[in-house]
Amino acid sequence: MSDAAVKPWQIALTLAWVALLGLFFAQVEIQIEGPAGWAANLPTWRIEHHWLLDIFWGGRPMTGYHAWVFPFIALFFHFPMLFMAQWSARLECRAVGCIMLFWIIEDYLWFVFNSAYGVARFNPADVAWHKHWLWFAPTDYWVSLLLAGVLLWLSYRRKA
Repeated sequence: MSDAAVKPWQIALTLAWVALLGLFFAQVEIQIEGPAGWAANLPTWRIEHHWLLDIFWGGRPMTGYHAWVFPFIALFFHFPMLFMAQWSARLECRAVGCIMLFWIIEDYLWFVFNSAYGVARFNPADVAWHKHWLWFAPTDYWVSLLLAGVLLWLSYRRKA
């Protein structure tokens, strides 16, 4: 990865592309899940209660659907590095930061565009699978946004 100064438009284009991917995948999940979020009505296995789910999954159930879709998205975001046969800690920070940002955007847009929810029903009373909220959003959003911001900052900063 070059040490040349990154142009603001390059960062903006990356973020816009991640948002576009989030929009498209939100639409896919709306078609798959309908009004029943977190794969509630899908024919998949579920682990409802386990102490590790509280630590790593925000208290949500682990499903077969999510066991496959999360690594799929991670592989998808890592494909450019494989395709170009390039890897660095900076590129890894960018990929992981983009994955985290993707999931926040995708999840929120699922509510925005899902006719069973909309922005008005994006709250703890109507969204039982997001168990922990801070202000107006699930705590996962805040933690992921902070970590994604740090990772993206590390990936774009110039070397000293």
